[in-house]
Amino acid sequence: MSVRIGVVTFPGSLDDHDAARAVRVAGGDPVVLWHADADVRGVDAVVLPGGFSYGDYLRAGAIAGMAPVMSAVVDAARGGMPVLGICNGFQVLCEAHLLPGAMLRNEHLRFVCRDQRLRVENAATSWTSAYGQGQEIVVPLKNIDGCYVADERTLDELEAEGRVAFRYVGENPNGSLRDIAGITNARGNVVGLMPHPEHAVDALTGPTTDGLGFFTSVLEGMAHA
Repeated sequence: MSVRIGVVTFPGSLDDHDAARAVRVAGGDPVVLWHADADVRGVDAVVLPGGFSYGDYLRAGAIAGMAPVMSAVVDAARGGMPVLGICNGFQVLCEAHLLPGAMLRNEHLRFVCRDQRLRVENAATSWTSAYGQGQEIVVPLKNIDGCYVADERTLDELEAEGRVAFRYVGENPNGSLRDIAGITNARGNVVGLMPHPEHAVDALTGPTTDGLGFFTSVLEGMAHA
């Protein structure tokens, strides 16, 4: 039986089709979820894709965090369902309080778009088990509200608990504190990151295929659940 991975579309989502394609390339069955849905249609995992949900009014991800489908996503995540937030999806996870901290405008106040090197700091989450601890990967990055911030106590807790999932290697592209590119919850089933692994799943469309591991990780985990 194939693993069904829901991909949520909010008004303003840009990368939902790319995320669904990445799921399909990895061998999963993508399921379209709409922001107004009351449930997650029995999927095994959920991806919150990149874009500018609701035009980023108020704050990036703020309105999407209150969308009807997010009540179901939050409940499912707290029950252990794997949830991945990419770029705007990471912002939504923070706004929905599934992950700590917040995303601010890039330190240099400019949109950034480039291939970005990352270091895998935690290879034990639902979305990173295909990688090795300390492995470096290259995936595209594109954001303007990508500066991750949190208070010092939260940052220290993330570091001490191994919950920094990814860190920028080389130049920090947006001023994120401690070069943090992505984090995980304590259970390891919820992961958010600013770069876009769904744009690096095959050699034709990406700079590498390094992003495919996100999707094979969750599929492999489900197969052995």
